[in-house]
Amino acid sequence: MLKTEIIKKSPLRILEKSTHGGLGKGNLGVIVARQGIGKTACLVHIATDKLFQGKHVIHLSFASSPSHIIAWYEDIFAELALRLNLENAMDVHDELIRNRVIMNFNQEGVKIAMVVSSLRSMIRDGGFKADCIIVDGFDFMRASLNDVEGLKHFAEELGLEIWFSASLKDKVELDENGIPIVLKPFVQLFAIIILLQSEKSYVRLELKKDHNRTRLKDLNLRLDPKILLITEE
Repeated sequence: MLKTEIIKKSPLRILEKSTHGGLGKGNLGVIVARQGIGKTACLVHIATDKLFQGKHVIHLSFASSPSHIIAWYEDIFAELALRLNLENAMDVHDELIRNRVIMNFNQEGVKIAMVVSSLRSMIRDGGFKADCIIVDGFDFMRASLNDVEGLKHFAEELGLEIWFSASLKDKVELDENGIPIVLKPFVQLFAIIILLQSEKSYVRLELKKDHNRTRLKDLNLRLDPKILLITEE
């Protein structure tokens, strides 16, 4: 299968159709779930889809080491290439790597303004014209409204899509609109909110906010934890 066919047939096209064309430039999106449910797999699949489209991605990790992030990308690419019989797989693989940068920060020791400054330097001074930023491991319990507002303004300034992950405690607590409580101080800053709900053999993707709409229907998408890919139900 050619790369263009993989882009066209990706289940992520369903996400775009369900959310008025997708996240969109200048907007923030977030995938919310308990620990170990599949947030990183979803984010990396979204990022890999962007890379297949020839877009540039910065993966910003707040984990202690970014080495596992590279492993996620390798595993998801390998699974896609195998299942879809990707032509010229190694050439495509090398192209995707050239269009991806992984950066690592410690949220406890670095102010978000400094993170934004580093990203701006990478994009403007370093010549890496990013289209999408993935923010993995960001702790919203430690974040202030100003922190997230700063990232929102940065997305608007440079025309970026920024996707976050957000971790929940064991119990999923939702407000009256079905929005996870952990995001309540920031909900107006997010265009798209997706909640991952674990079922017996898969993880269901539930759309909780689509730009100005809440209380939405299921996306009919699920994450298969065995192959780490988002698939149609």
